[in-house]
Parts: sequence; structure tokens; C-alpha cells
Amino acid sequence: MDEFDESYKGTPPWDIGRAQREIVLLGTTGEIKGSILDIGCGTGENSFYFAKHGHDVVGIDSSTRAIQKTREKAKERGFTEVTFKLVDALNLSELNRKFDNAIDCGLFHTFTDIQRGKFVKSIRSILTTNGKYFMLCFSELEPLD
Repeated sequence: MDEFDESYKGTPPWDIGRAQREIVLLGTTGEIKGSILDIGCGTGENSFYFAKHGHDVVGIDSSTRAIQKTREKAKERGFTEVTFKLVDALNLSELNRKFDNAIDCGLFHTFTDIQRGKFVKSIRSILTTNGKYFMLCFSELEPLD
């Protein structure tokens, strides 16, 4: 079982019920064009945002509960064109597909230093030649409260 599964028994604090403001900004400014892999998609809010705006989106998470909740939300909201898969972010090559963009809202900082190196290689395996990776994460300068 994934370490985040317990968090999805309820509503985890990072699930704000809408796309993250910074992710929306990337969409509205045209910074993101083409297909998108939402890595660590949680319950899918960022994926839904981009699908609503015509992007080809695949959301992945390693939490069974997160993917189950996301698929339920997708069905309730009528998002039949978004695919959600249970995939380990350190093995993205298993998707056998390339994307123009990868977005990551809060996953990178959960990895150890060794895992981060593997994650970078994993992302490279799914990005097109000019593909872009967008990360939203905590900083060491972030207040602890």
C-alpha cells in the first residue's frame, strides 16, 4: 500500500477542491501547450482543469485510494477524456508514451535525495524532445507553520 493511502481516507490538506493557482496561471498564460502528464495527481483537480481547456491529460498517482477517488470525481463531473492510472512516479517509462508537459504539485519534495535522481530520469523518459516539466513544491525558506 502506498504511504499516502491513509491520507485519502478523508480529505488530505493538499486537496483544495480546485486546481492550484500557479497551475491555472501556467494554463492562462499559454505556458503549457499540448499533452500533459499530471504526476502525483491526487484527486485530479489539476488534470480536470487542463482537460476542461482541451488538453490531452493523463493523471498518475501511486495511491490506490487517490486514483479511486479521482475516477469517481471524473465520472461525476463527466470527464471521460481524462485517463487516471496507478503508476509509480519513479517508473514513468511504464506508460510507454511521451508528453509535451509534466506537472508536479507537491510530489518532488517527498522523495529522498536518491529517489530524486531516479525521478529526474523517470521524467526524462516520458517528455518529448522539447518537453517541459513544471514543479510546485515547498522551499527550505518556507515557514514551518
